[in-house]
Amino acid sequence: MTNHDVDDTAPPKMYISQEELSKTQIPLAWRDYCSHLLPELNKCRTENYYLPWKCEQERVAWMKCQYDDYQRRMRKLEKRRAKEELERNASAVEGL
Repeated sequence: MTNHDVDDTAPPKMYISQEELSKTQIPLAWRDYCSHLLPELNKCRTENYYLPWKCEQERVAWMKCQYDDYQRRMRKLEKRRAKEELERNASAVEGL
């Protein structure tokens, strides 16, 4: 998701269903657009007893997904703020 020309108004695609998330016991607080990476990460963590140097690839993939989602939301917020500022300026000009 590093393409800055994408349409940020459409929500990202969910790659995992709610049923699969329930089956893998992902808590509701962790169910976001990156939750498709959590079952594999959690499985790796339990198999390796949560050793910090294990499952690094899975953890980095999940963290990158979270960061990309954050960037997408911030771009969307900036667009909304710019639009509101433009509308405020237009209404101020009309009021003169």
